Amino acid sequence: MEAAKEKVLRFDCSIPEQRAAGIEAAVDAVRQGKLVVIPTDTVYGIGADAFTPSAVSALLAAKGRGRDMPVPVLVGSVRAANALLDDLGPYGQDLIDAFWPGPLTIIGHAVRSLQWDLGETKGTVAVRMPLHAVALDLLKETGPMAVSSANRSGAPPATTIAEAEEQLGDSVAVYLDGGRCTQPIPSTIVDLTTPVPRVLRKGAISVEKLKGVVGYVATDD
Repeated sequence: MEAAKEKVLRFDCSIPEQRAAGIEAAVDAVRQGKLVVIPTDTVYGIGADAFTPSAVSALLAAKGRGRDMPVPVLVGSVRAANALLDDLGPYGQDLIDAFWPGPLTIIGHAVRSLQWDLGETKGTVAVRMPLHAVALDLLKETGPMAVSSANRSGAPPATTIAEAEEQLGDSVAVYLDGGRCTQPIPSTIVDLTTPVPRVLRKGAISVEKLKGVVGYVATDD
């Protein structure tokens, strides 16, 4: 006889009581190594405790994604990011000051002593602090979370909770509904592990804005 599947919980974060209950349920789920879907300032994300390897593996499985595409990490504060990154280089802090919280993901060398497994990172980690109140409230309770876009690999990122649930179903324990994403443009990804900051993915923050802060960035154009 098959074990009964656990009930999937959904919360409408536009209602204060549901928002509070939803964040509490999501914190509990993350601490138990389960998956949650959360709103961000770009698109919806599927998240797990960054320091629970089995949860990160479940996240990759839910997306149909391999270990060769490591999961980024969302943080609720700059201090949390500094605890994960070994070195921001000469430009990292300026970029953080200018664009966090917001749609900028930075890649740096991870602190070697961290006990986690985000995939084949080659000693690096991609970190972002999102500009979304629900996400930040959750992250301040859970600590750093491994978060990827809430979609099956190859499918469009979810911009509503319904789209996320259609793709991910009961692989997720808690869905936090923050409404339709108003600016569903992916974050800009900047690699800080090279002598000159390199844009790996163009996104919500333009190359021109980056240059306004650091003077020069490399691109593949």
